[in-house]
Amino acid sequence: MPATRLMPSEEASDLIALTRDIVAKELAPKVAQIEASGEFPREVFRTLGRAGLLSLPYPEEFGGGGQPYEVYLQVLEEIAAVSASVGVGVSVHALSCFGLFTAGTDEQRKQWLPEMLSGEQLGAYCLSEAHAGSDPAAMRTRAVRDGDSYVLNGAKAWTTHGGKADFYKVMARTSDDGGRGISCFLVPADTPGLTADHPEQKMGLMGSTTATMLFDDVRIPAERRLGDEGQGLPIALAGLDSGRLGIAAVATGLAQGALDAAIAYAKDRQTFGKAIIDHQGLGFVLADMSAAVESARATYLAAARMKDAGQKFSRQASIAKLVCTDNAMKVTTDAVQVFGGAGYTRDFPVERYMREAKVMQIFEGTNQIQRLVIARDLAR
Repeated sequence: MPATRLMPSEEASDLIALTRDIVAKELAPKVAQIEASGEFPREVFRTLGRAGLLSLPYPEEFGGGGQPYEVYLQVLEEIAAVSASVGVGVSVHALSCFGLFTAGTDEQRKQWLPEMLSGEQLGAYCLSEAHAGSDPAAMRTRAVRDGDSYVLNGAKAWTTHGGKADFYKVMARTSDDGGRGISCFLVPADTPGLTADHPEQKMGLMGSTTATMLFDDVRIPAERRLGDEGQGLPIALAGLDSGRLGIAAVATGLAQGALDAAIAYAKDRQTFGKAIIDHQGLGFVLADMSAAVESARATYLAAARMKDAGQKFSRQASIAKLVCTDNAMKVTTDAVQVFGGAGYTRDFPVERYMREAKVMQIFEGTNQIQRLVIARDLAR
């Protein structure tokens, strides 16, 4: 990781130091085993929660850290540099709390948010469906009002923490009015009728469980609806702007981890009588990798500062997600190249970094969708 960071306060610098200490002691020794076995590191999230690292961008009155996104994202990057699976999980948890914080009533926030932010409750986010990924307005999962309750039926695909979370932020159709017919609900994991399908067998992020969530007559009180009926898609899309910044930071951390590994190897490996980092052809590759990581970091921080200033940042969030994830794919691919044949084996972690980087270009809106968002904003 960068030896130092330019942080906005002493408290923020202390948070970076705390994060580095926790991930070095509690996460780094376990990462290889977690990814090899596919086990879900639930206790790591509790540790991060108890240290206050799962609640950083939320107000202190609800048990949050009261930190700007500029700080939260750099903490997230530090986590992701050690474990992309956990970094993605932290970002998804923050996204799962977003709807309650922004659209919930004061009573709803006071009742549920403190426990969600403590780390004792882990969240998941249910938006995509098998036929409705990039086009969420095409979703079919339905919530039907029945007295003082709603009854949910359908399936939600690609759910991070699916089957492992304690609560699910769910978008479901309450009318047939296209994108204006979707509402948002907070569903406890133990609600009868809610089950997880078999976890997906993925290319990477083995320590991050992904599953389709099945809703079979899942009855929840109407008080668990967030916002009014029909406000679900705007709630979801507003959350995605912030979530894209989270993934941008995770991708940057992943790229930094790959760069660190490549530099260490290039200093140690000798060919033709000198370290391979001293060969210009290899040194230039590492220089380009470093430039990509630092430009990615600058891009997501610029977007975060706009958010913190209360300015519109949707286009900047899409730019950050696009730039940071494309750069992560390039940097991790080059890291494998630096290691040569050894990089193609599982004796070193860079092949895993390369596999993990690929999905960064896909989730939270594919990079093709980011280009569409950016172009439409430019047209306006």
